[in-house]
Amino acid sequence: MKFDMSISDNYASFIDEKTGMAVFVDSFDNREFEVRIGSIDESKLAGTVLATSSEELNQKLHELFSKFQGAQ
Repeated sequence: MKFDMSISDNYASFIDEKTGMAVFVDSFDNREFEVRIGSIDESKLAGTVLATSSEELNQKLHELFSKFQGAQ
């Protein structure tokens, strides 16, 4: 899945076309981002990502999503 969230975004959602899994990301301070993964109807907290740049945020989202898929 390709993540293209900006560090200045307070919220973003992504859906993996291959699996249908949804990823929801939100932040109140644009430094700490809570990540929920599941379906559009039901998701659970997968972790919190700390990032100071958009590139770092997207890389960490990709790593967290990959770990979550491996744990399934």
